[in-house]
Amino acid sequence: MRFNEDAELDVSQVEDLRGSGGGVGGRVAIGGGGLGIVGLVLYFLFSQFGGVDLPAAPSFGLDQVERGGRVDNARLAEECRTGADANAKQDCALVAVINSIQGYWKQQFAGSGRTYQAVPTNFFRGGVNTRCGSATSDVGPFYCPADSEVYIDLGFFTELRQKFGAQGGTFTQAYVLAHEYGHHVQNLLGTSRQVRGNATGPTSGSVRLELQADCYAGAWANHATTTPTSSGKPLITQVTQQDINGALDAAGRIGDDFIQSQLGGRRVDPSQFSHGSSQQRQKWFTTGLRTGDPGSCDTFRTNDLG
Repeated sequence: MRFNEDAELDVSQVEDLRGSGGGVGGRVAIGGGGLGIVGLVLYFLFSQFGGVDLPAAPSFGLDQVERGGRVDNARLAEECRTGADANAKQDCALVAVINSIQGYWKQQFAGSGRTYQAVPTNFFRGGVNTRCGSATSDVGPFYCPADSEVYIDLGFFTELRQKFGAQGGTFTQAYVLAHEYGHHVQNLLGTSRQVRGNATGPTSGSVRLELQADCYAGAWANHATTTPTSSGKPLITQVTQQDINGALDAAGRIGDDFIQSQLGGRRVDPSQFSHGSSQQRQKWFTTGLRTGDPGSCDTFRTNDLG
C-alpha cells in the first residue's frame, strides 16, 4: 500500500490522547461494533462457557486516559503533513487511511442526497472513557455510537500479528479502521437501531451488523485509489493483491469460530456467534471489494450470509 507523496493529510480527523494522564475503571465496553479481539476472547471464556457476566476490567497500570482528557495533536500535525510522511510512519499512514475512508463516505452520502458527518478516531494507550463506558486496550478497536467516535490503541496491531498470527501490514490496519467506520455509517443510516438486545447466532442481528461493516470496508477498498480527500487528490496510489490477501487473512483470524476454537480452546458453538465466522467475514469483505457498491452490503435482507 502506497500513498500519494504530494497529497496533504488532515490530522484534525484524529484525536491523539496518548499523552494524557488519568486512570480508567469500570467495565470493558464489549460491543459498540468493534473488532474487539482480545475482549471477545474474554467474553467467550467468561460469558459463554462460564455462564457469568463479564467482570470489571482490571487496571494494568498503563498510561490511561479519561474521556475529555487533553487531546494533543501537536506531534501528529508536525510529523504528518503529506503522503510522503504516510509512506514513512505508521501514525501518519493511519491518518491518511482515515482521511481516505471518510472522503469515500462523504462522496457516497452526497451522491444519495445525504450529508456525511465526519468523526475522529481516538488514538489512546492503555484505557479510555467514552460515552459507551470505559474500556481497556483488551477490547480492541471499537466504535461508540453514543459519541459517534472510533477508538483504538495502536498496540492492537502488534497483538494481531503476535497472538493471532495475522500477516499484518498497513492495509490490514486500514481494513480494521474501515470496519469501524462502517459502524459509523450504520449509525448515521439508522441501521444499528435494527439490532436490539444481545441475541447471538450465525444469522443474528449482531452478526448481520458486523458482516455489513466488513462489506462496507471492502467497498471503500475498491475505491481507495480513486477517492479524493480535502486536498483534491486521492491519498492512496496503490493497493496490491498482497495487501488484499493480508486483509482477508486478518478477517479469517477474527471470525467467531477461529476465536472459539483457536484461542478459547473450545468446540465451535455457532449459537454464540456475534461477529460471524471466518468464512462469512471474508465473504462479505470480498463482496464489497468486488462490487465497490455499498448497496451490495445489505446483510439484513438475505438468507445466505455464507
